[in-house]
Amino acid sequence: MSINYFIYLLIGIFCSSGIWGLILHQINKRDGRTKLLLGLCHDRIFTLGMEYLRRGWVTREELTVINKYLAEPYFKLGGNGVVKQVMSEIIELPIKEPGYIGE
Repeated sequence: MSINYFIYLLIGIFCSSGIWGLILHQINKRDGRTKLLLGLCHDRIFTLGMEYLRRGWVTREELTVINKYLAEPYFKLGGNGVVKQVMSEIIELPIKEPGYIGE
């Protein structure tokens, strides 16, 4: 008989609106944070990327930073679109050493 009470208790907990409301609130909060991170990464990648493309070259360090610390996490979070195109164009840029003078 105690097993039945335990089953009823579990059913009651999982069916209560309070628990589901809490779960949905956590999901929505996480979703909002993800959207914010995607937006910030998109802006930073696009801004840096357009500067590199305007300049016509990129250093190894710049390429590593934008790819490893911005683009890879951006894509893992589900980002795509314009950033994918910008990154493909950046990868094709000539690599110049730091201290390069001229454009």
